[in-house]
Amino acid sequence: MFELLDQHQVNELHVRYDVSSGLRAFIAIHNTALGPALGGCRFIKYPSESHALQDALNLAKGMSYKAALAELPQGGGKSVIMVPDRHFDRRSLFSEFGRFVESLNGRYITAIDSGTSAREMDIIQTVTSHVTSTSDAGNPSSYTAAGVFEGIKASVNFKLGTESLKGLRIAIQGIGNVGYELGLLLAESGAEIVVADINRERVESALREFASHAVSPEQIVQEPCVVFAPCGLSNVINESSLERLSCRIIAGSANVQLAKPELGQRLHEKGILYAPDYVINSGGLIYASLTHSESLRSDFELVSRNEVLQARIHEKILQIGRTLEEVYQGSSSKGRATSVVADQLAEEKLTRLQDFAA
Repeated sequence: MFELLDQHQVNELHVRYDVSSGLRAFIAIHNTALGPALGGCRFIKYPSESHALQDALNLAKGMSYKAALAELPQGGGKSVIMVPDRHFDRRSLFSEFGRFVESLNGRYITAIDSGTSAREMDIIQTVTSHVTSTSDAGNPSSYTAAGVFEGIKASVNFKLGTESLKGLRIAIQGIGNVGYELGLLLAESGAEIVVADINRERVESALREFASHAVSPEQIVQEPCVVFAPCGLSNVINESSLERLSCRIIAGSANVQLAKPELGQRLHEKGILYAPDYVINSGGLIYASLTHSESLRSDFELVSRNEVLQARIHEKILQIGRTLEEVYQGSSSKGRATSVVADQLAEEKLTRLQDFAA
């Protein structure tokens, strides 16, 4: 167990099992040097406990890097809840998870992720204040999509030397909340959108609103396009999919897109520009962090303060494109994978911010 934590550089692992509600949950905290760990709560079917644990550990480190590069006063953490195999009461389960979060005394702040929504965050909020993405706070998905959109523009500009997306073929894998919002933004910019998702209703809606056509989830990886945007679950770039890619750029919202770190170098050698996931998908964290800190103020609802908040969020989302440009320039000059350069940049910024905070 300790070797596994050391491998992922995770400082804390918390486990909660509650028989009555069916809760089986992990909370992994990578770092709290800059502030409380903030990260989403994932609620999906896992094949085993080890898979759920691995997911939490993999995602926690990325949240620390994401916060550091966005210069947010947060650490990195992640929680996963295994969907019970038996019948369960959703309110009971998420209330118990809220008590789990509360027991950490503010070291971890939870938010929505795959399988959770404002509905679950509202339940959690009844037992702890260490939660964001509630109905009152709003959904961070549109902000994540806005950040990915800025990242795609920066990636296209670096790779193709143009700021226009008009006529560019972009394949979106996964059109949940973020992928769908991203499709709308890209279509408004004149891009040709191809989509894939296991949810047929979402696909049909996308075809009506912004997509030119759809392909199967298995085929989307090899769909010829300029930009491949993974917006679903993790590990989409693996040994098998890497050989089938027909894109020039990978830039999407999914977390932990590389199944193995060394695949970043393989992409670099193939001439595919990869936007490191924790850089390009930080819009949701930016929104969640800033709105949570503001919600603790008694005058949060003042219109003037909300305008200032939105301006701060907008500026940090624009910074995503500039950070990617810095990563790409470093990769080009050093001849190293963008994923490696981003890791180094995040570690340097994390160390610098920790020294400043001390």
